[in-house]
Amino acid sequence: MKHSRQQPRLATSGRSLRLAAAIVLAGTAGIAAAADNAAAFDRALAHIQAFPGRTLHGADQSYASRDVIVDADGAEHVRVERLYKGLRVIGGDMVVHSNRSGAFVDASRTLNQPLALDIRGRIGAVEALRAAQAAHAGSAAGAPQLVVYARGERPQLAWDVRLDSDMEDDTPSELHVIVDAHSAAILETWDDVQTAPAVGTGKSLFVGDVPVTTESGASFTMKDNTRGGSSTVDMKNRGFGAGTIFSDADNTWGNNTTSDRATVAVDAHYGIGLTWDYYKNVHGRNGIANDGVGANSRVHYKRNYANAFWSDSCFCMSFGDGNSSIKPLVSIDVAGHEMTHGVTSRTAGLIYSGESGGLNEGTSDIMGTNVEFYAANPLDPGDYLIGEELFANGTSVIRNMIKPSSDGASADCWYSTVGNLDVHYSSGVANHFYFLLAQGTTAGSPSPTCTAGNTRVATGLGTVTGIGRTKAEKIWYRALTIYMTSSTNYAAARAATLQAANDLYGAGSPESLGVAAAWAAVNVN
Repeated sequence: MKHSRQQPRLATSGRSLRLAAAIVLAGTAGIAAAADNAAAFDRALAHIQAFPGRTLHGADQSYASRDVIVDADGAEHVRVERLYKGLRVIGGDMVVHSNRSGAFVDASRTLNQPLALDIRGRIGAVEALRAAQAAHAGSAAGAPQLVVYARGERPQLAWDVRLDSDMEDDTPSELHVIVDAHSAAILETWDDVQTAPAVGTGKSLFVGDVPVTTESGASFTMKDNTRGGSSTVDMKNRGFGAGTIFSDADNTWGNNTTSDRATVAVDAHYGIGLTWDYYKNVHGRNGIANDGVGANSRVHYKRNYANAFWSDSCFCMSFGDGNSSIKPLVSIDVAGHEMTHGVTSRTAGLIYSGESGGLNEGTSDIMGTNVEFYAANPLDPGDYLIGEELFANGTSVIRNMIKPSSDGASADCWYSTVGNLDVHYSSGVANHFYFLLAQGTTAGSPSPTCTAGNTRVATGLGTVTGIGRTKAEKIWYRALTIYMTSSTNYAAARAATLQAANDLYGAGSPESLGVAAAWAAVNVN
């Protein structure tokens, strides 16, 4: 089921600054919230025009409101999408920051130069689709969309072509292929299906007997109305359709083995609930989209499928049963990882390519780890290892945040071409930073630091003092939701986390200094 989102509010540049779309919300509280958000958007629009040096506002530009966050002291952070001559600008989104008095503070953006280009291309939609399909297998998912592509060195007119297909490991693909509207060259690709990496070896994942919230009726169903109606369905080893919600006569589910199909549904449902609770109780976020609507989990997805993924189009997570070498991928940190892809999509929208893609994956690892700590389950205690419960040998992991390069592919350190790595490997820089920020170069789990240079592997013996996971998770969440934009790279992530630390703990505070030290330790300066 496609998630329905509030229609964005629009505004145009020039003399006709604002064209508001209708907002319909039930109840007086909803109407009041809509009015407050509309006023915040209006103030942001005024700032966008008044400070073009910071916002890169110019002729023929318009804006759509995407999100409004108001701090406890009244400071506002309004996230907007940018349009140029009516075309969506990929990489043009920004967050406009105002203080408690409504005065402009700054704008977080990744657009690096003003927009001034002809929107008449040499190739049309049919040619763009042909070029995309020549480079990537897949069927067209809707008509190609003419856009301004602003993630490169200069803004270009392009076509955003979406192709649906299946990856080699049977994961569905919802690929964006960005095609130059003049030359038909492929400028970039990324996938809206955001996965955990395929796992080659490993087993076990169970967390013992745990509570699950269900719905009662003629029978019990695995639907959690206390968490936005989140439900867990059995795909019956198919990759299509809505699946069948799990039901039971006595509200006792599974048998701690895979001989009962409900067993892995318990793990998934438990993980969904923990992740919802973590975001609500730690960060004040009401569900993935912050709108109180729950996401669905699909277990027993396809046959011998050894992966898990989040899909924005169905607002759902899918978990495979694994194969002869791995059990179903429904551990706590994997569930938290996948749901966090949804949070990232609804906030910064980090594009799943280059350094922004590494930050997207790193964010899911960071928050998945935090969910595992939050759970405090004695059979799966919190740690800085991703997917360790999946492996029978007790030593293998999917990713190691303490020393990412231990897998032979991930990067410990930033270097000039780290963005060319697969996003699951370039995420190592974010993961390593976060471990050092939270824990430091601890004696119990020594984490090496990076020395300046163009290398991915950390070998230094420097010392970093951690600020603690409780403070680190607050800083990362604020940076993600307030300051990062779709094309944020590692240098911009450093700036975002420093600003978040300054907001929360003060400029020059030990926490802010700790952020700077941890980034320096992974070669981001």
